[in-house]
Amino acid sequence: MAAAAHRCGRRTFQIITPGMEVLTPSQVSALLLSLGLMLGVARAAGEVARRFRQPAVLGEILAGVVLGKTVLGAVAPDAFRTLFPDTGPVASAQLGITLVAVTLFLLVAGLEVDLSTIGRQGRAALLVSSAGIAVPLLFGFTAAWLAPDWLGRGPSAPRTSFALFLGTALAISALPVIAKILLDLGLYRSDLGMLVMGAAMVNDLVGWLGFSLVLSMVGAGHGGIAITIPMTLAFAGLVLTLGRVLCHRALPWIQAHTTWPGGVLAFTLTLALVGAAVTEWIGVHAIFGAFLVGTAIGDSKHLRERTREHINQFVTNVFAPLFFASIGLRVNFVAHFDPLLVLCVCGLAVAGKFVGCGLGAWWAGLDRKTSLAVCAGMTPGGAMAIILGLLALQYGIIDERLLVALVVVALTTSSVSGPLVNRILGSEKPLGLLDVLDGRSFAVALRGQTSSEVIEELSSLIAPRAGLPAGQIHEAVWQREQTMSTAIGNGVAVPHARLEVRSPCVAIGLSKDGVDFNAADGQPAHCVILILTGTQAQMAQLQILASIARLMRDPATRERCLAARSYAEFRAALNVAHQSAQT
Repeated sequence: MAAAAHRCGRRTFQIITPGMEVLTPSQVSALLLSLGLMLGVARAAGEVARRFRQPAVLGEILAGVVLGKTVLGAVAPDAFRTLFPDTGPVASAQLGITLVAVTLFLLVAGLEVDLSTIGRQGRAALLVSSAGIAVPLLFGFTAAWLAPDWLGRGPSAPRTSFALFLGTALAISALPVIAKILLDLGLYRSDLGMLVMGAAMVNDLVGWLGFSLVLSMVGAGHGGIAITIPMTLAFAGLVLTLGRVLCHRALPWIQAHTTWPGGVLAFTLTLALVGAAVTEWIGVHAIFGAFLVGTAIGDSKHLRERTREHINQFVTNVFAPLFFASIGLRVNFVAHFDPLLVLCVCGLAVAGKFVGCGLGAWWAGLDRKTSLAVCAGMTPGGAMAIILGLLALQYGIIDERLLVALVVVALTTSSVSGPLVNRILGSEKPLGLLDVLDGRSFAVALRGQTSSEVIEELSSLIAPRAGLPAGQIHEAVWQREQTMSTAIGNGVAVPHARLEVRSPCVAIGLSKDGVDFNAADGQPAHCVILILTGTQAQMAQLQILASIARLMRDPATRERCLAARSYAEFRAALNVAHQSAQT
């Protein structure tokens, strides 16, 4: 029978079950202080990294390095052992919290996967993703097979398991990092962005399945590889088919009968933890189950962008910093840093992605510049490669030297990918929004009340310039809108399509009350800019979208544009913003 202990003077209350290991007051203090330090320092370092246009994960890992064996452990070893012990109840509690953190982080990564987007991208996404997986996998597997010990194989890891792991780690792409890079460059909702995201989604799915195979090969599975692999595939198939359908049907009921966003948050987190428990029992690690559940829920069109953003903010600002800081705690980055190993792994990672994705883009018929941009966009290993490395270290597949190398390479590729994409796409004079504006396709007061009605209205305005029937334009743009919302936030939406038009053209409409375009910030669109470009004019579409993102970033410019009562006033507002940017 449980007994209760209440000590009023210390204001603590414990329910103690016989045989339960209870944290002492000093251990509770150490646990809470360590978590507070990890979260506070990691968040602060992440914000500093963002100020320098670097991924937040860079700062979060560096925070762990400062608090871990590398700095604090060397300067104040007693304080380090008190806050971050290797064994005991405090260590177990910290391990459990970081496990929950990485599980929820993979849930967020799964929510970014849109299976319908992969299907709609069709041949191009499949070719890029297939070659982008196969070539890095081949490079990594071959190198690890030929020189396993030099590359950092764990003391007891089989050569095949180690080689398959390294190939998988080099093949996987960091979906959240890629999405952030595309958003920063204003390319996320472009055709190029959709292609890169579709290919990265396939990479994530195949990569985690491959890693589950590695874990089963080293004996982590429930009953051995002959049972673990079929169970893993069966569970994945069940979640991505029946589970996906049930989630899609359940979300409207939950949104109708529970408070927002708490109902959907609770539903999502509950399923993620249950899915994580199932895959952990199977033996392929809890994070794979959370990733699958996130994929099933995130694919539903009933999951609003604003709700998705709430989940993302909740996890990435609380749980993700704790996990990434914990990576820096566990390894001495100075003692295990091997420059030659880092250069080798970096060379294999970059060469594998550029050769593989380049071949896929070439087979898909993309032009040279777009192909190079796709290769650069698919390069980041980011958080996904880091997570794989940490799990591989825990299972004894790799040693600390290779983990440090994977962390350094993942952060390096994530940091240079965005500037490289920008450099590739920005080598010629860009086409801006002001270059394609026309007063004949401007509506100062939209009549449509829904996104479909507004697109239909703007399609009628742009049809004479495009030389195409309004119905054909509406069908193409609406189909694209259903693939992914084109709302860029702050009351602006940019529906677009690529059709057989003579030259790029736009139609603009203003709405006083606003129209719901399913924006991530929840704001209705008051300014809707419909863009049409030629089927082969990939760069024109990207440049116009980037121009809109730059011009509409300034709140004063948006306010002047929305207050315009004529085409002349609207163009004047944009022209002022453009001239200010040039000076």
